[in-house]
Amino acid sequence: MQKDKIVVGLDIGSTKICVLVGRQDEYGRIEILGMGKAESHGVIRGVVTNIDKTVQAIQEAIRQAEEQSGVDIRVVNVGIAGQHIRSLVQRAGITRNSTEDEITYQDVNRLTSDVYKTVVPAGMQIIHVMPQDYTIDSESGIKEPVGMSGIRLEADFNIIIAQTSAINNINRCVKRCQLTTENLILEPIASSMAVLTEEEREAGIALVDIGGGTTDVAIFYENIIRHTAVIPLAGNIITADIKECCKIMDSQAEKLKIKYGSAIADAVSEKEFVSIPGLKGRPPKEVSLKMVAQVIEARMQEIIELVHNEIIKSGYINKLVGGIVITGGGSQLRNCRELFQMMTGMDTRIGHPNEYLGKSKVEIAKSPMYATTVGLVIAGFRALDDRENRYLQGNLHANEKTSKSKSNGANFFRQIIAKTKSLLIDDFDGKGQY
Repeated sequence: MQKDKIVVGLDIGSTKICVLVGRQDEYGRIEILGMGKAESHGVIRGVVTNIDKTVQAIQEAIRQAEEQSGVDIRVVNVGIAGQHIRSLVQRAGITRNSTEDEITYQDVNRLTSDVYKTVVPAGMQIIHVMPQDYTIDSESGIKEPVGMSGIRLEADFNIIIAQTSAINNINRCVKRCQLTTENLILEPIASSMAVLTEEEREAGIALVDIGGGTTDVAIFYENIIRHTAVIPLAGNIITADIKECCKIMDSQAEKLKIKYGSAIADAVSEKEFVSIPGLKGRPPKEVSLKMVAQVIEARMQEIIELVHNEIIKSGYINKLVGGIVITGGGSQLRNCRELFQMMTGMDTRIGHPNEYLGKSKVEIAKSPMYATTVGLVIAGFRALDDRENRYLQGNLHANEKTSKSKSNGANFFRQIIAKTKSLLIDDFDGKGQY
């Protein structure tokens, strides 16, 4: 059912706008059909600050992705980040009519829908509602309430809210590019889908996505996201520090960071220098790589301290058996993983989206730099799965109330499968639209 479906991820980042076109292979892995990327000049720390420049960058990335994939892109799954993101914990519950009937998906969906009506601060809007643990008639710690019996169904929810103006500006950019937003997804959630294993999420782990404008943190425990945070410091501030310290151009500072930078200054010899071309008519400048590493280490220490504080704040620091997974472009900085381990005392690895990618036209998509965009594609397919499952479960539940025999039930199930296939084929036009 998913084989011929195409999902597009759009990452509106602070340093780059990236578009990935993907489909699922027979093993459920993502095959990247095409990629497009453009420099981002209208986004600061994850927030759109210039509509026109952002639209131009999106259009360029879309054009490249369409040319490479041969897909006419109309619908996109868009990531959202920024310091304005907040997470709240809210408890909610519903009272059912009877203890005789089992709790259904409809009951769970009704409870979740009620949480979306939660009053949030002015100027904010709910983007995600994620259940933690369910309680049925005072029996707590239930993960899967469907199929159980009870009158009172309650749950603790992790509610992610974002600034309404930031959401509107993203939607405005997408609409001006003649596109439709299918899902708006918090970027650390998307990144986690691309680089974390189910075992890691179950054991407990902290995902740290070091981008250009922000460092995003997501804490998982028992396969549930427990805490999220956005830190307004990342790769761009390191580049700015190098630029100011070495008195060089921004582009030169970025190249210096990527090619020669180290997050641990002691790993660099004091005798190492690099020659930076001067401006027109001026001689080249000799820059000490030791000094560059000292600048990088100082800023990385600040970022890691803020990340560690968020992990402590979550209350799960002693439960994270999996330690830390770092991803994003900033994770590729030399000795970054080692510095994280030294400062936090937690096992750390670099997260690549390899495990979820099959044979693809774009091998570079396996870089940590594109973890968020790959995750947006994965999230799009999971949203399709959820929609199909709700359709199936809803019809099957309705049938159970009227079914008179196992034979009738089996026949109806086959009819539902046939109807679902027909619905999916009719809804999908083969051009990134479903």
